[in-house]
Amino acid sequence: MIYLDYQATTPLAPEALDAMLPWLGGPGSDGFANPHSPNRAGRAAAAAIEVARDAVAALLPSGGRVIFTSGATEALNMALRGSGRRRLAVSAIEHAAVLDTARALDPGLGILTVDGDGLVDPDVPIPHGTGLVAVMHVNNEIGTVQPVDAIARRARAMGALFLCDAVQGAGKLNAPVEADLIAVSAHKLYGPKGIGALWVRDGVHIDPLITGGGQEQGARSGTLSPALAAGFGAAARLCAAMRESDAAHIDTLWSRARAAFAGWTLNGSATARWRGNLNIRTGGLDAGRLLSECRTVAISAGSACASGSGRPSHVLRALGLSDRDSRTALRIGFGRYTGEEELDEAVAAILAAAQAQGVSA
Repeated sequence: MIYLDYQATTPLAPEALDAMLPWLGGPGSDGFANPHSPNRAGRAAAAAIEVARDAVAALLPSGGRVIFTSGATEALNMALRGSGRRRLAVSAIEHAAVLDTARALDPGLGILTVDGDGLVDPDVPIPHGTGLVAVMHVNNEIGTVQPVDAIARRARAMGALFLCDAVQGAGKLNAPVEADLIAVSAHKLYGPKGIGALWVRDGVHIDPLITGGGQEQGARSGTLSPALAAGFGAAARLCAAMRESDAAHIDTLWSRARAAFAGWTLNGSATARWRGNLNIRTGGLDAGRLLSECRTVAISAGSACASGSGRPSHVLRALGLSDRDSRTALRIGFGRYTGEEELDEAVAAILAAAQAQGVSA
């Protein structure tokens, strides 16, 4: 199987796995200790978590704190529910973790539209009285990179907080320095599943979403996993060290893939995007059928979180695509561990599967 679904999750970096192993607590090891216990083993586990916290914080702006969570969905819920702001405005192409939560909190939710390239205009109208604005950094379905800092400055000028879902951009692009709240996830940057973080700007108060012992800085209760934190930290350090080489590799893969699919239509901006995300469509294609028949390649037709819903992509709808056109779209994602030859092999398999449907583009 050739894996080309990097927006859904990334492979675990070997360095991250190595960092996790001592804290899994196998026979003869005290790495299983509770990091909230005052004994020596507990203090060692707590120290490992703080080292990881510093590594994750290095990917984010200065002047804030990192709160570990179970993932980005929890981090986004913590921000939206814990901010105390009940008049919300979010972009039309946010992840369901933002859209569904915001709708539950604010029945009069303001929706910030995008243009045909999937971009929010920096001057998009924001409803008067909005208390929190949420715009994601890099879209998970089409890869567009939003002008988040410009929108954040406008939000602050009107007295609102700005929340950024930076899951797809963290470790790859410069952090949104103007944001007040930033959500990230380890498994989207070559770390383990089950851990994420919410960055909170100094001076911003967030009420706990999960109450109890208050183990995580009083903001989140529950025993933290030193192993998951260590893996997250190692992955974050690796992203910082390999950012330029990763980007150069992605550019090479993007150029090869774009040339191979030259007759297909690109969904989203060709320039304001993360090039590890190639979302394309062609008339007459049944994307669902292609996914089931092209069994040697792992790709998707949109967000993994909504893949079983049967609903057309709300992101592609927001770009102005019809439901029919949306169902002809494929998302191909590649990254650090994608080889050029395996990409070529995967592209050939996808094109062959399309041709079997009578699609020759």
